[in-house]
Amino acid sequence: MNGILPLYKPTGMTSADAVYHARKILGIKKIGHSGTLDPNVDGVLPLAIGAGTKAVPQLMASGKVYTGEITLGFATTTEDLDGEVVDKTPLTQPFTADQLDAALTAWTGNITQIPPMFSAVKVNGRRLYEYARAGETVKRPERQATVSQFTRTDEPVFSATDGTQRFRFEVHVSKGTYIRTLAVDVGKTLGVAAVMSQLTRVKSGGFTLNQAVSIQQLKAHAAAGTLADVIQPIDIAFADLPQVDLTVEQFEAISHGRFLSLDQQTPRVRLHFAGVLKAIYRREDDQYRPDLMFLANEKNV
Repeated sequence: MNGILPLYKPTGMTSADAVYHARKILGIKKIGHSGTLDPNVDGVLPLAIGAGTKAVPQLMASGKVYTGEITLGFATTTEDLDGEVVDKTPLTQPFTADQLDAALTAWTGNITQIPPMFSAVKVNGRRLYEYARAGETVKRPERQATVSQFTRTDEPVFSATDGTQRFRFEVHVSKGTYIRTLAVDVGKTLGVAAVMSQLTRVKSGGFTLNQAVSIQQLKAHAAAGTLADVIQPIDIAFADLPQVDLTVEQFEAISHGRFLSLDQQTPRVRLHFAGVLKAIYRREDDQYRPDLMFLANEKNV
């Protein structure tokens, strides 16, 4: 069983839990995911199955789209609603829509982020969340990210009672971007504490939310013998690369790891034989050389 499964992960479930359930349903151990979703975040979690695990870097490189909500007026240890409140800056009057939009624009483009303490980034061999849970602090490495779009999607709501203002957003980001930290940074730009109060990943690995399959739906397809309807072929992850259909002689050559001379100019190509992805080759010195091999790949299910 080889392919890509766009799974819907609900809130309250870890990404590791989602992989565990998929392994039980599909009866296969070789399953990985392309980008962790926090337990309190729902949305698209592409799972790579069998030989599809080789496509994980490609899936992650495609970028992600999120929708969510930012609340201004307080901050937490985890930068979302799971943590303890550590700062309060009650608003006496709401920010205007223009002020909010300007703050979002300020965090569009190539940005530098410092990962939150409650994250899986490793420092000196330990996860940051391990330091945080132990009450320890450590210098966190800066990370570069790209935010290609960051827009407000509704009218902001102000509460004079608790001095907060909340609004919804949509953001398009590169891999490794922390949306929780983006919410906090927007608050800093406005001069107030802020928190990410809700988040959904609506696109990842090229898959959208309406393509994602729930755990319950996956069980139903497994029982009905219709997994081919939901598990996509591996080459969907490489759809942006030119496809080359190999001759028998060319397939024999790549089966032995040989280079190919192809009538192509692109940096990478996907090689098919008998309608199935067999390899990704990269151009080097006027020849194409092996990059990723999928020789055992017969079909997605």
